Amino acid sequence: MSREYPNRPIVGIGAVVIKDDHVLLIRRGKPPRAGSLSLPGGAQHVGETVHEGALREILEETGIQAEVLGLIDVVDSMTRDDDGRLQFHYTLVDVVCRWVAGVPQAAGDAADALWMPLAEIPDLPLWSETRRIIELGAEMAGAVPPSD
Repeated sequence: MSREYPNRPIVGIGAVVIKDDHVLLIRRGKPPRAGSLSLPGGAQHVGETVHEGALREILEETGIQAEVLGLIDVVDSMTRDDDGRLQFHYTLVDVVCRWVAGVPQAAGDAADALWMPLAEIPDLPLWSETRRIIELGAEMAGAVPPSD
């Protein structure tokens, strides 16, 4: 099935990888949102669990080894073309992970991979859902105190 103009949603996996007070981000190399900062992730493979897919995508896109801590949320991502047709439709399953080993090196679909201080997340030009998921994941991992 084509990722563009699909006949059903594609299951995608996103990972909030926490190391101390930083989160792992990639710069997207392909549509949708090409060139923008995002979470490492991608399409789930047949026969692969969500956790296996998250760890595979993190390693493929960034060279980082991680441990899955748990589920954050599920997000609908729908992108329409200039004519209003549904060009991309993903059901994104986002998990929170803890860094285990490695230094970020972009590969696969990622044009860049870097550690970003969590304190800078509110000021970055991120998709609002990405920002929300990072904040929830950081709170779940104990990287930031819960907001009042």
